[in-house]
Amino acid sequence: MATFSAQFLGCKVSFADQQAIRERLLGDGHVEVDGHGDVAVVNTCCVTREAVAKSRQAAHRAARTHRRVYVTGCAANLAVDAFAGLPDNVTVVAGRSEEIPAAVAGDVGAIACVQAEHRLERVRAFVKIQDGCSFSCAFCVIPLVRGGTRSRTAQAVLGEIRRRVEQGHKEIVLTGVNLGCFRDRGAGYTLARLVREAGAIAGVERLRLSSIEINHVDGDLVAALRETPTVSRHLHVPLQSGDDAVLAAMGRRYRVASYLAKLEPLGDFNLTTDVIVGFPAEDERAFANTLDAVERAGITKVHVFPYSPRPGTKTAAYDPVPAAVKRERGARLRAASGAACRARWERRVGSEDIVLVDRPGRGYADDYTPWLLDAPVGALVRARATGVCEEGVLAVAA
Repeated sequence: MATFSAQFLGCKVSFADQQAIRERLLGDGHVEVDGHGDVAVVNTCCVTREAVAKSRQAAHRAARTHRRVYVTGCAANLAVDAFAGLPDNVTVVAGRSEEIPAAVAGDVGAIACVQAEHRLERVRAFVKIQDGCSFSCAFCVIPLVRGGTRSRTAQAVLGEIRRRVEQGHKEIVLTGVNLGCFRDRGAGYTLARLVREAGAIAGVERLRLSSIEINHVDGDLVAALRETPTVSRHLHVPLQSGDDAVLAAMGRRYRVASYLAKLEPLGDFNLTTDVIVGFPAEDERAFANTLDAVERAGITKVHVFPYSPRPGTKTAAYDPVPAAVKRERGARLRAASGAACRARWERRVGSEDIVLVDRPGRGYADDYTPWLLDAPVGALVRARATGVCEEGVLAVAA
């Protein structure tokens, strides 16, 4: 038996991958601990230089408190050796995400007493339905470190959702690198059909998509989102830029007009997005177009990423926008996002909603806006909005 800890850096897909390793180790009879232990798993991110640096720092810290450290995830698959020079007890485990739990568990070693099921450590369960990406955006390293798109079978996904419900999870988040590429052709499943059937599983109180590219927001998916009562009225749709010339330079497969048109049927949803500031083709006019597109789309929360050249990508050697300009544009975009979020929160005052409490004093309404109320963690509570503050909507149990 070994004692172990597991952490992740980056996105919800990274969290799901870390959980798969964690559950495999627990299933083999190993014991999870906080702090010092025999084994540490650090599931890494490489979306920016900062993410790689943080991943390396996390591995270095773990090496001081654990006998063995396994570095997994996206940064482990970079062509460059991001973890060179770390202590000898650090092992980098590269490969496809679905292969990593067995690789780590096999090296740690199983014991005789195998346990069957373990509850995830969060209130909501992240269920990965797809991995990889077969497109080639100029800035993106993900296809290089995660490989081409591939999907789980619908049967496996629906089976996992049932297990998560049995464990007590009320909200299910379908996650993947490029969700709209999900297909189970043998069983006749698209993402829209999977949404309908997942949302109908007994015990699923709320179903949400983690993120989806605008190209995959079609009539069938919109209908599924609207017709399935358990689907959250929230959608995260990356924009990256609101300027057509920048989008073309990025290798994105849409233009601003089509992005706005595809979101129009979802105007009552809480729409959130990702934007890259300081991409090589972005000048002040292009950035102004991004601010305008975010406003026209009715987007609230914007996850802002300063452009960071990634090894192996088309723009790896090109980074002409000064860091100070990136910071200034990022600050302006975050300010606009903050104002849009607060405006939506204020419109909720006086209304009621179902809130999933995921930490003490805080939870999320059906549209994934943050509500602050006093209720047990893990509970679904009908609440009434009474006001707003800097952190979200103030609420009381209705």
